[in-house]
Amino acid sequence: MKQYQSFDPSILKWCEQTSSLTLPLPQPFRYEQNLGYLTRSTNECLFHVDNFDIYKLIQVGDNHVLIAVNSEYNTELRIQIVHSMNAALPISVREDVARYVWEWFDLGTDLTPFYELAKGDLLLNQVTQDFYGLRLMGIPDLFEAMSWGIIGQQINLTFAYTLKRRLVETFGTQLEWKGQTFWAFPTAERIAELNPEALTALQFTGKKAEYLIGVAKLMAEGQLAKEELLRRNDFAEMEKELLRIRGIGPWTANYVLMRCLRNAAAFPLADVGLHNALKHVLSLEQKPTLPHIRQLAEGWKGWEAYATFYLWRVLY
Repeated sequence: MKQYQSFDPSILKWCEQTSSLTLPLPQPFRYEQNLGYLTRSTNECLFHVDNFDIYKLIQVGDNHVLIAVNSEYNTELRIQIVHSMNAALPISVREDVARYVWEWFDLGTDLTPFYELAKGDLLLNQVTQDFYGLRLMGIPDLFEAMSWGIIGQQINLTFAYTLKRRLVETFGTQLEWKGQTFWAFPTAERIAELNPEALTALQFTGKKAEYLIGVAKLMAEGQLAKEELLRRNDFAEMEKELLRIRGIGPWTANYVLMRCLRNAAAFPLADVGLHNALKHVLSLEQKPTLPHIRQLAEGWKGWEAYATFYLWRVLY
């Protein structure tokens, strides 16, 4: 099982003149591969790509900071502090911004063991070559990750993006900068105040509205926190804790374990996108059965999340 390396503030470089942070990049890393993943939907509302710059509004404590991320030579990631809603930008805020980007771009993972595994796997060998340097792009905020998991239950990706946009643009934080509107995901506290009708008006089902508000209340009341889940440091324990929550089944739990809690053994076995990717890669007439998928995944042990993510990339 691989261990995820936490962010170390000592690796961060700050340039006062340009208000920019610099993070060294682990290898293999290809910025264009990760940019390609991020731009797979034209309906994304939580960041904006202009040429090779990725603009994103993130919440850091009580502050919202607009950043621009870029990498020219795949050796370091440059984070420009474009705008801050608070004038002062103490060292702690800079570190929190860098930590967010570190988690977002999955910079704590040594991909070498996964690539070695993929060389001997008929399914993964080609996709890892096709998307060499792709990271498992994350969702650092637990509430956002759980919300996206709930939104995506039993609907296609296109409509999921539409629902997310409606949620964000109705209840999120907005920043206007140089004629462009940037949005940050709603806080758990904001959604916890709502009744289900506020979400069904956006075309959420009644159940999804209840699930989302329920998770928001757990987080707003301090009964669910990313740090507490990570302290368990055990896949089965974290999965069990997530499955206790109303509306969170195995697919959503494993999605959150993949994208937010950074557990490489997370495996959303019932994922339709995974099934379609396997059907495509294997040139099957029908999607593979769950027993067939388990058989195919026997060689992925400890890296199921990365195998899934790379196979998803075949389709989108």
